[in-house]
Amino acid sequence: MRTIRFRDAMGLERVGQWETQDGHIVVGGQTYDPVEIDILPPATPSKVICQAGGYMDHRKESGFEDRPERPELFMKGPNCVVGHGDAIELPPGKEIVEFEAEFGIVISRQCRAIDESVALEYVEGFTCVNDISNRDDQHEERNWVRGKAFDGSLPMGPVVASPDEVPEDATLRLRQNGTVKQETTREMMIFSVEELISDISQLITLEPGDVIATGTPYGPDTLSAGDVVEVEFEGVGTLRNHVTAP
Repeated sequence: MRTIRFRDAMGLERVGQWETQDGHIVVGGQTYDPVEIDILPPATPSKVICQAGGYMDHRKESGFEDRPERPELFMKGPNCVVGHGDAIELPPGKEIVEFEAEFGIVISRQCRAIDESVALEYVEGFTCVNDISNRDDQHEERNWVRGKAFDGSLPMGPVVASPDEVPEDATLRLRQNGTVKQETTREMMIFSVEELISDISQLITLEPGDVIATGTPYGPDTLSAGDVVEVEFEGVGTLRNHVTAP
């Protein structure tokens, strides 16, 4: 099942299923064409927990050769979330703003201090995420608030795909203006989905709709106004955004 949130022509928010066969959205027997609606972020998180360096190839290009003993984490707030088709607005006065293709884990129900063996029972599904990063400030501070948590810095969508839709070796790919810039598979992650959820939940209560952004592979690069960026995750679909400048 691929669940989508959207606003219809009357301005009403709805939740439906995106049918893979014909590309239409179905809600209560009524059918919608995706091009005629406003697609919303597929989740409304109270918080987004992000993993830094989720793949060894990205850790190495960032200057770290060691495998971390536990996931390295930071947070983004609800202010960061924008949806499929929305603009990525470059923060004013910043020279190096980069994309980071990731997939997100959407939490289905409240959980705290859970074991890896039951972690998937708390997963609604997976979505595409683009962790937009302002390197100008990220490299100047220890907590990354300015570098990572600015408004609109987390495009997400277009759907939440149930876990059975997403293969264990699902491919994650990013295209910038049609050119593939990042590509990996889910099985290349340093920590599994279950390990991430269990580790985070030991100290942080996860609420329904919260998202865990799982980290990016090798290849983040600079965005420019006019770019079109697509994050594709097998089983989920493609998150597409355009880039604007102030």
